[in-house]
Amino acid sequence: MIVWQQLSEQEQQRALQRPVMTNKQGLSDAVAQLIAQVRKEGDNALLSLTEKFDGIKLDQVALSPAQHAKSLSLLTDETKAAIELAYNNIAVFHKAQIANDISIETSDGVVCELITKAISSVGLYIPGGSAPLPSTVLMLGVPAQIAGCKRVVLCTPPDTSENNFGGITAEILYAAQLCGITEIYRVGGAQAVAALAYGTDSIAAVDKIFGPGNSFVTEAKQQVNQDSQGAVIDMPAGPSEVLVIADEFANPVFIAADLLSQAEHGPDSQVILVCDNKAVIEQVQVQLEQQLTLLPRVDIAKKALANSQLILTDSLAQSIEISNSYAPEHLIVQTENPRALLPELDNAASIFLGAYTPESAGDYASGTNHVLPTYGYSKVLSSLNLADFNRKFTVQEVSKQGMSNIGPAIMTLAKAEGLDAHRLAVKVRLDQIKQDKIKEDLKENNND
Repeated sequence: MIVWQQLSEQEQQRALQRPVMTNKQGLSDAVAQLIAQVRKEGDNALLSLTEKFDGIKLDQVALSPAQHAKSLSLLTDETKAAIELAYNNIAVFHKAQIANDISIETSDGVVCELITKAISSVGLYIPGGSAPLPSTVLMLGVPAQIAGCKRVVLCTPPDTSENNFGGITAEILYAAQLCGITEIYRVGGAQAVAALAYGTDSIAAVDKIFGPGNSFVTEAKQQVNQDSQGAVIDMPAGPSEVLVIADEFANPVFIAADLLSQAEHGPDSQVILVCDNKAVIEQVQVQLEQQLTLLPRVDIAKKALANSQLILTDSLAQSIEISNSYAPEHLIVQTENPRALLPELDNAASIFLGAYTPESAGDYASGTNHVLPTYGYSKVLSSLNLADFNRKFTVQEVSKQGMSNIGPAIMTLAKAEGLDAHRLAVKVRLDQIKQDKIKEDLKENNND
């Protein structure tokens, strides 16, 4: 536990620092080599790298119908029902985000429109390995389905479990089925990102790549995003994080469970508690020790806790100030009246109000999206939503009357900016309108 008021400004800044990625240059070089290998060798690179990193020798990266059926047969009815419940809630929330097109006459004869259309092809990266994430399939697949993306591609590492060796985790496959995803490939890591960005013999390139991953996946996404021949990505991603604001009315058992649920994501995850009550913090410390013993991923959680802080503040207002400065990915508010604080909570990717709203709810089944900006990016970036699977473009249509109304102003502005061709493009039209008017007047006079 640290006492915020006893820290200098520099010490306060250090207390809120995120874990720094080590050997960044080495990682960058290694990922660049993997991307280059995939671009040169295509499917052969994917197969050889899958054998190298996953220990599985595949004959093709696509999932065969037989393997598809075998994987799904392993799923219990209880798990199917849970995935369906989550799917339905996520769909309800994201359908409410469907944007209406806009058409408005800004001046007489000047019509402006804003039109929304789905991104044509998207690639969804779903982590596998020690913690496969069917929930991420839903978080990415549901908005892609609702947006109406014509092509949705899913890449995930092959299953290494004994009863489904070389297949795809059954939960991931069932979630994909609900989302209508049929193009599925057994490939993970930076090589999967490279395949989605540049294409191989089996996998056609996509326009935008979504999904979380380890440091290799994150680095690969950043590299292809910076390449004009690569693909756009959803958002920058860093280690997962949670900040809890608590007061004397908070439940220490709940707080400890929330901190540990985030800590078990990975050793570089970060969890922070800010609380204006010393007794609550001390009880949370006790609960952390007790609950740690119950976790299979205890070693991972312990490493994450080493990056974390329990901070004693002198007021709830100071706790809010710290949270806004840190800008957490997940913000949990366990106070007497959490909703009353909402107007003051400026910087967070996703906020969880009240004692009975754990971060796990948003991760799985409440309906909000769990793909969120980390590393302080919530100050400027939004949580993933339906708009990320769409593109918007404008349309304008100007009649003769409209050009007569706005043309002189356009010419004046173009002249002020020294753009004579812009000015001329309007002038020739205004001249034509004048000539047409003269002809119409002459015609009317002759008829008279």
